[in-house]
Parts: sequence; structure tokens; C-alpha cells
Amino acid sequence: MTDGNGLPLAAVLSAGQLQEISFAVAALEAVSLPTRRGRRRTKPRKLAGDKGYSANRFRQYLRCRHIEPVIAMRKDERRRTHRGRPPRFDREAYRRRNAVERGIGWLKGCRSVATRHDKLAVNYMTFIKLAMIQQCMRVKWPSDRT
Repeated sequence: MTDGNGLPLAAVLSAGQLQEISFAVAALEAVSLPTRRGRRRTKPRKLAGDKGYSANRFRQYLRCRHIEPVIAMRKDERRRTHRGRPPRFDREAYRRRNAVERGIGWLKGCRSVATRHDKLAVNYMTFIKLAMIQQCMRVKWPSDRT
């Protein structure tokens, strides 16, 4: 899970053969950000996802939590007849999803994360969190090296 600028917020580790949408709720609930008022922010205003997250149950979960889903519909969903109006889709918010893809791409570019030499999931998750911290520090305090 990343923010709109591509900074990592939370990660959930799962088996490689399982679908991402199975762990979307767990990743969303793992995010907890501090605010100026002292309360922690646990839900975004909008959530952008690719077509893999296009499922009615997930959209309904987001709406129940008052989160606007910005998820493109799959081709097979568009062909079906919808009762009532089709889900609203914010194209401008969806276009900004490339920052998220770049953040995830940077994370996959880290050698320890990409090769996964560790046998234990705990150790692998530690390297993922270290890479997430490194990315946050690179954005917060950029180096003057060119």
C-alpha cells in the first residue's frame, strides 16, 4: 500500500500464487498515519487500484467505509448488464496511479527484495520494511549527489 506520491505505507506478505485482492483489506487495515490533531488516520478518501481489484465485494467494502473506489472495470464486467447505474470512475485520479506503480517498481528494484535469498518470511518482510524506510528517507532527505 502506498500513498499518492509512491511512498510506501504498509506491506502484507502472502504466497505468490494467491490473488492480490485476497489481501487488499489486510493491507488497507495495516495503514495508520499520524495527523496534526493527534488522531491516527486509518482510511484514505480514495483508493486507486488496477483491474485486478475490480470486484463487487471489494467495492462494497470500500463504500461501507466511505472510501471512494477508483478502480477500472474489467472487460467482462463491462459486458454484463448492470442494474441501475454503473460504478462511478474518476479518470483523473486513476491517471495519478502511476506514482504508485513507480513506488512499487522502486521497491522491486532493491536487490535484497527482488532476489529473496531468505527462506523465512519474517526475514524477507524485514528487508521489505528496510527498503520502505530507505525510500521514505530518500524522499524526505534527498542527497546532493548527481
